[in-house]
Amino acid sequence: MADLTSLDSIAGQPLSEAQIRGILAQIDLDITNLLRDGKLAAVKYAVGSNIGPSADRAANLKALLEARQHYETLLTAFPAWEVSQGVDDSPFTPE
Repeated sequence: MADLTSLDSIAGQPLSEAQIRGILAQIDLDITNLLRDGKLAAVKYAVGSNIGPSADRAANLKALLEARQHYETLLTAFPAWEVSQGVDDSPFTPE
């Protein structure tokens, strides 16, 4: 499939709060796995195999953290609702 040159042909709905929380959980898992894989150094490592493409671990971590910040901002943009119910414990009784 050829790469898109524009997003004009793409349609979709805004992400729900649950979807954003799922994305954040996946990003957190990716960050944890990246950090558990060894020392986080600005060195390149092979992805997939020794002859495969390489990537910079520090750059990957930075990209994940930036993505996490973006989705955290989207999550906090949802309207917050606070529901409360008053209890009338006053001695006044209407006639």
